[in-house]
Amino acid sequence: MISLNELEFHYPDGEFSLRIPDLKFETGESVAVIGPSGTGKTTFLNLIGGIVSASAGKVMHDGTDLRSLSDPERRAFRIRKIGLVFQEFELLEYLTVLDNILLPYRIHPALRMTPALKARAVELAAEVGISHDLGRYVDQLSQGERQRVAICRALLPRPSLILADEPTGNLDPRNKGKVLDILFSYVEREGATLLTVTHDHDLLARFARVVDFSRFHAETSEQLSPPDGAR
Repeated sequence: MISLNELEFHYPDGEFSLRIPDLKFETGESVAVIGPSGTGKTTFLNLIGGIVSASAGKVMHDGTDLRSLSDPERRAFRIRKIGLVFQEFELLEYLTVLDNILLPYRIHPALRMTPALKARAVELAAEVGISHDLGRYVDQLSQGERQRVAICRALLPRPSLILADEPTGNLDPRNKGKVLDILFSYVEREGATLLTVTHDHDLLARFARVVDFSRFHAETSEQLSPPDGAR
């Protein structure tokens, strides 16, 4: 379970502030985070991922308080436990698709490269339909293919938490469905938790719960109920 308690965040040189009195996410839950731009949705993902540190309060991951960890400890925790899917993909164009998928294992000692790991990368690529692209470079790929590479990279370490920031924002309707299918399939198979920031309200019915983040920006902990038909 992931819980945030009396969490506060302030940018030192700006007027933006965020306060989350109490918010919990259960293991295996899929949650959509919505709200107008500027209400702190991406900051929220960064706080849960340990990319930035809160000004006060706790961010708990199954009993581990991220605020109690040093920067190197948070990086090690994040790379082992959390899969990050960025809107802009964050792929390296001078690497092949396979090397982009394997990248976390090449840049941090918390993850160890093995032949079995490479085989899993190939299996993931086949699962999402890009096995024929493993030797290609990023600039040769479509937007939908790039996003699937980014998802493979995020899922490779078998994270217990997936944080996705507008993962379908750059995609056409067909590829939006494919990306969500991949993420929900992983959550169901691995029992992971999925938190997805989205502006696309047409997708909300696929999530178990929807949280309106503008309310936290207004300093209240009230959450929205799932939309009609959400399961």
